Amino acid sequence: MDTIVICIDRDNDLGEKAKVITPVIGRGANIAAAVSLATVDPEDSDTNTIFGGIRILDELHRLGVDAEIVSFAGDKNVGTISDKKIVNQLDDFLMSWDAKSAVFVSDGAEDESLIPLVQSRIKIDSVQRIIVMQSENLESTYYMIKNFFKDPKLLQTFFVPIGLALIVYALATATGNPQWAVIGTLFVVGVYMILRAYSLNDKLLLSWSELKKNFHSHQLSFVTMIAAVLLFVIGTVSGSVSVWDLTGGEISYYGGLPIISLYIKKSVLWYAGSLFVYLFGKSIDHMYAKKEYQNLIVEMLFVLAGTLLFWGGGSYALSITLTQLGYVFPVVYFIYSVILAVIIGLVGIYFSVQNKTEESAEEEMFKPKKPEQKKPETTIVIKDGTEEDENHSKPIKIKIGIRGGKE
Repeated sequence: MDTIVICIDRDNDLGEKAKVITPVIGRGANIAAAVSLATVDPEDSDTNTIFGGIRILDELHRLGVDAEIVSFAGDKNVGTISDKKIVNQLDDFLMSWDAKSAVFVSDGAEDESLIPLVQSRIKIDSVQRIIVMQSENLESTYYMIKNFFKDPKLLQTFFVPIGLALIVYALATATGNPQWAVIGTLFVVGVYMILRAYSLNDKLLLSWSELKKNFHSHQLSFVTMIAAVLLFVIGTVSGSVSVWDLTGGEISYYGGLPIISLYIKKSVLWYAGSLFVYLFGKSIDHMYAKKEYQNLIVEMLFVLAGTLLFWGGGSYALSITLTQLGYVFPVVYFIYSVILAVIIGLVGIYFSVQNKTEESAEEEMFKPKKPEQKKPETTIVIKDGTEEDENHSKPIKIKIGIRGGKE
């Protein structure tokens, strides 16, 4: 096969609306999928994307190009999750189909954000955007507003932070603490904006998907992941309560450094335990499945080293800023914690280097050797030019090339 025509449905309208399982391979299958989607939602632009891809496929066939069409779909949670599903489907397809190049078909800039991911796996010859022509009535303000309220992606972007702010404001007012309404509202909306800005919501959804997968496959990671979350929550509560008991809400009286140091001292061990338990569960599952687990052990060592540094630093900072409250941590203990953390870090680096060396040796051992290329042999015919030689005698042939063995 020379070329594949790739149609992208990033938000999985094919699966969510038409119940079509992707990838959809072949002209007939794609026509059936497009008709199913158009029957359920005639306004969906992914229908036009597929039909546009079929038109491009027919043009390639008329030009004598060996081509095929395939449609990939992601997930309704557009972002990391949907892109990962599309890339996995593309990788599986390319393992079964030997394609040299691709034509990328989309209905807008959102789908075209996947071009770098596709281009890293197969050469893209052309990018085609299918634009739907609409009448003036459909472009009216009413139509745009109606479709705005239908699009779950836009609703999540604009209405979720507004809804969270209203809920927090209502709870603060109902509990008789109106002074917390504005602070709580700003805090919740700020956290939501940070989650969206760094795509942390996609990472949380990925973690939830991994948790469900571990549960169904009966892996130890399911238990250790829940334990890690509980330890993280306990550490956060422990640090917050310690800060509140110290300040009584008057944080400005003590300053930023003592508060941060106290929070780190009271919560860092819980956070470290959370990470340690999570990595321990993953390493056990990898050992049971006979997968690479040495890197997880190295990460556990670095977690231990980082914990010593943060705990020692926080304890020493408290001893020099809140001496009147009885916090004592000699500087020699802080030096010991730094030295021990460095030693543990060096051990982790040693194991990491050893692991990479072993992997390189195994790859070199099993790497197929290229056969030696022999120089082409050349035959020269020598004749003396006489008439007798032309009619009766056989020419002398000399082979010029690499010397062979004994014949």
